[in-house]
Amino acid sequence: MEIVIDTSALISVIVGEPERKRIIEVTTGNTLIAPGSIQWEIGNAFSAMFKQKRLTLTEAEKGISIFKGIPIRYIDPDFIKALKISKQANIYAYDAYFLECAIRYKAPLLTLDRKLMASAQIFNVETLGV
Repeated sequence: MEIVIDTSALISVIVGEPERKRIIEVTTGNTLIAPGSIQWEIGNAFSAMFKQKRLTLTEAEKGISIFKGIPIRYIDPDFIKALKISKQANIYAYDAYFLECAIRYKAPLLTLDRKLMASAQIFNVETLGV
């Protein structure tokens, strides 16, 4: 099965948050897909963690190594459809890219982001709870 995985779920795995074990269980044996922008979102999440003093540069470098080891098939989103989703759900385009991928591939979305979960319901996108 294909699963669209978002930044929040990946960060949880990378930095060892409590949901890590369950996310790994849910995704093992499945194909992970995500918009290509997720690579930049991981970097942005790490920079936010720097500001919060939650992460050191050394830890971020290790995290990038972990991230690169996670097999993800990167998808180019349909930008027009993603913008329509963004407008309809009143969300950022970066979040709409995940929903557009889930809709196009008829794949469930794995996220820890409650606002994204709520937006997924608008479009009848299945979300995987962890």
